Amino acid sequence: MKIKDNIAVVTGGGSGMGEAVCCYLAEQGAKIVVLDKSENAAVRVANKTHGMAIDCDVSNAQSVEEAFARIKQAHVRPLSILVNCAGVAPAKRILSKNGVVPLPWFEEIIQINLVGTFNMMRLAADQMSQAEPQEEGERGIIINTASIAAFEGQIGQTAYSASKGGVVAMTLPAARELARFGIRVMTIAPGFVDTPMVKGFTEEVRASLITQTVFPKRFAWPEEFATLVGHIINNQMLNGEVIRLDGGVRMGAS
Repeated sequence: MKIKDNIAVVTGGGSGMGEAVCCYLAEQGAKIVVLDKSENAAVRVANKTHGMAIDCDVSNAQSVEEAFARIKQAHVRPLSILVNCAGVAPAKRILSKNGVVPLPWFEEIIQINLVGTFNMMRLAADQMSQAEPQEEGERGIIINTASIAAFEGQIGQTAYSASKGGVVAMTLPAARELARFGIRVMTIAPGFVDTPMVKGFTEEVRASLITQTVFPKRFAWPEEFATLVGHIINNQMLNGEVIRLDGGVRMGAS
């Protein structure tokens, strides 16, 4: 699928990897819709990319339904590209000196990272299915964001790993199901990316994480995530697969 002139919706588009995706796709000629829980962040990136800003909680059905209604109203044709970058990555041990972890904490992470991703997928697929087919009958592409924690979760990452493992597990069955509509589904599993969240780590923690990376010995740049998104969109044979973007890292237990 070509990027130029297609409508691209990016969740978590107000910062980090989502912002980088918005900027990259805008440079390639896409019409950008920035979704973020922070309205100010969404507006800032939308102004940079000459796009549309919508404050949206991906874990809330009504919020997402309202967002898609606004997208449909604002554009003469359906979206063709969805990139799900919204998510959270807190860590807690199941048992700690403070006692057993509260169940609502686990539920909230699943609700945002996994349910939120599916919430966006279902409504994006509905709109994409109504589009006129492009080259070889393609109508759209959905690119989700997982994590290498889906495969090598560290201590304290039970909830995060479970949520991202769910995103990985959805990829193939969703691609198989949506194929009849000409919609591809892909997932990227990043390793350590130099986002605002990672910038908050101490130098000691950052150095420890970098030593686990095979090559290059650094964090990934958000722009590298964005260019991979662009390649996936352009390469029609990429479907139903998870791509690690991690410099060869394999995380240890802690």
